[in-house]
Amino acid sequence: MDSSLAFWAAVFLIQLICFVSLVSCQKAEPDILVDSGATSLSHERIGDRHSRDYCAMYDICGERSDGKVLNCPYSFPAVEPDELLSAKIQSLCPTITGNVCCTEAQFDTLRAQVQQAIPFLVGCPACLRNFLNLFCELSCSPNQSLFINVTAVAEVKSNVTVDAIDFFVTEEFGEGLYNSCKDVKFGTMNTRALEFIGAGARNYREWFAFIGQKAELYFPGSPYAIKFKTRVAESSPMKLMNVSVYSCGDTSLGCSCGDCPASPACSGVGPPPSHKSDSCSIKIGSLQVKCIEFSMAILYVVLVAAFFGWTFRGKSERRRSASMKQPLLDSMGEGGSSENDEKLPMKVPEYSRRDNVHFSSVHGYVTSFYRSWGIYVARNPARVLCLSLAVVLLLCVGLVRFEVETRPEKLILATLPDANSGARPSIVTDSNIQLLFEIQKKIDGISANYSGSVVSLTDICLKPLGEDCATQSILQYFKMDPENFETYGGVTHAEYCFQHYTSAETCLSAFKAPLDPSTALGGFSGTNYSEASAFVVTYPVNNAVEDANDANGRAVAWEKVFVQLAKEELLPLVQSNNLTLSFSSESSIEEELKRESTADVVTIVVSYLVMFAYISVTLGDTPRLSTFYISSKVLLGLSGVIIVLLSVLGSVGFFSALGVKSTLIIMEVIPFLVLAVGVDNMCILVHAVKRQPSDLPLENRISNALVEVGPSITLASLSEVLAFAVGAFISMPACRVFSMFA
Repeated sequence: MDSSLAFWAAVFLIQLICFVSLVSCQKAEPDILVDSGATSLSHERIGDRHSRDYCAMYDICGERSDGKVLNCPYSFPAVEPDELLSAKIQSLCPTITGNVCCTEAQFDTLRAQVQQAIPFLVGCPACLRNFLNLFCELSCSPNQSLFINVTAVAEVKSNVTVDAIDFFVTEEFGEGLYNSCKDVKFGTMNTRALEFIGAGARNYREWFAFIGQKAELYFPGSPYAIKFKTRVAESSPMKLMNVSVYSCGDTSLGCSCGDCPASPACSGVGPPPSHKSDSCSIKIGSLQVKCIEFSMAILYVVLVAAFFGWTFRGKSERRRSASMKQPLLDSMGEGGSSENDEKLPMKVPEYSRRDNVHFSSVHGYVTSFYRSWGIYVARNPARVLCLSLAVVLLLCVGLVRFEVETRPEKLILATLPDANSGARPSIVTDSNIQLLFEIQKKIDGISANYSGSVVSLTDICLKPLGEDCATQSILQYFKMDPENFETYGGVTHAEYCFQHYTSAETCLSAFKAPLDPSTALGGFSGTNYSEASAFVVTYPVNNAVEDANDANGRAVAWEKVFVQLAKEELLPLVQSNNLTLSFSSESSIEEELKRESTADVVTIVVSYLVMFAYISVTLGDTPRLSTFYISSKVLLGLSGVIIVLLSVLGSVGFFSALGVKSTLIIMEVIPFLVLAVGVDNMCILVHAVKRQPSDLPLENRISNALVEVGPSITLASLSEVLAFAVGAFISMPACRVFSMFA
């Protein structure tokens, strides 16, 4: 009896323990089963989690020894982000709305990772958008569990982390992504971007295979394996991810023809109506010309023929008129002369002395105008001066909007002169590279003070792929570290990198990108980089003009210190090693223009004073020392200089009011140009007045002088205006603005 009771008690106890264990198992999260290392998941245990608004991975549960974070393989309902996180996600992933399957830490990791690929794809917005959508859906989509299946996990510091996943995408998305990116060029290297971020993939499957590789420690890539699949079993709850994919020829996210030659805008389909085959043309022998060009040629020939015909007819009429008068004169001479004939008074009309001179109607109109204008000016000098001054002052009102364009790229595209011809020894030597390291150390050590803050090269340099500057220098083959120079093998390593700069890990730059030797060396033929005679070092900087952090001001401040260092320290250092140094910054041309402008102020002032003295002396009577102060025209000379200044100010004010920026060249050259032309016209007018009889009234002398020289001055000035007007159609901004102001 006691034994049976003990037996049933034991059975009851075992049932109770099993019941408690069952309840505890049901309360626990039975999503994953972990073996040692990477472990396959029990699909039966997570199959019911593949549904809308559920995540396959959420939060970060660990990181590898190289710092790459690993996600948690927990099925978790999609969560609603706060406003700040939602705004951050929308800025990078506009397709993700509402709930999300990523924390802020996960999103920051996503943004940091895709940031490395942006410099390669930024040339084609459609490709970049498709690429970002792929990883946005992978990391943050609220329906992540529908197309992401965690297939393996690993234990990292007692935490279970994702080690492998299946990513289900449609073939249409894969094809669209690849087609939008396959021809995108990486501008720095002028090669396909997929050579760097796709291992030269020739289709989307190869690209997905490259993206899905699990990266080795300290190598770029995914921290866990991603297997892309384009088919789903009928019994599987998984769905294919199929977000919108943009064509590279999409008008809203269009790419250039170099990055998308298949775009309809670049394929030549549907030529415009003005195409040669559709336009009117005439074929004369082997020459084919457009109808408009042929018509203009015909019109030109007709006008030239009409001009010469009109000229010939005028001469013929004058010759016929002269021949009709000649017999009358001859008969008067043949009858013999007598004393009575000599006493007969003869009145020859004034025009008979100028039978062979015939003025055009235009000359008559201009002469009549200047005669009337001269009389009006002589009678109303005060009114003319006041009106002229009022017009100039009105034009000068535009000076309130006066701006000087000093940015070199807005003025002219300058080119450096060719180096001296002749073969020179190679600069790629151990001693020269070590000297370049010494120069780099000095440049890294300088800093500028801008608005109370210290600015160094690392603060303004371009950092496309991390925290290292994208300096274009041969030192990048040594990671910009002088300690690596001997470790890597010195100049031998550099010569090796000249041929393997894209494939060898040790040849990658400090900013994790290949460096084409043609951008860091100069003076070589073909691809013989070892024969280079010059190092070329370029420091790309962030200097956006309208940046909120005033990046341009910070960059200019540092560039000034750099130029000072180059002049005072680097130049003597290089020359002591029997080398030459040429240096320039983006603000160098602007600073040089400003310096030249201020340096020419004395020259301009002296030139005006000399011209003033010249006018005062030459416009007077015959120069005599005793009557110099009486005969010199000081006031007239001063008036001439003032007129020149007012004309320049009026022109600058007029175009400033129209929003046209002036240039420093205008302020230097145009005053001399106007002064030279103005002085010539002034001398012509004054001497024309002097030639008039002094017994004539003043208004008659002025009008006669204008009639005599006004037409020639007008035509000369008109030709100058037309010549400069043609210059206004030049595409170079500096020449165009100069012609407009002149």
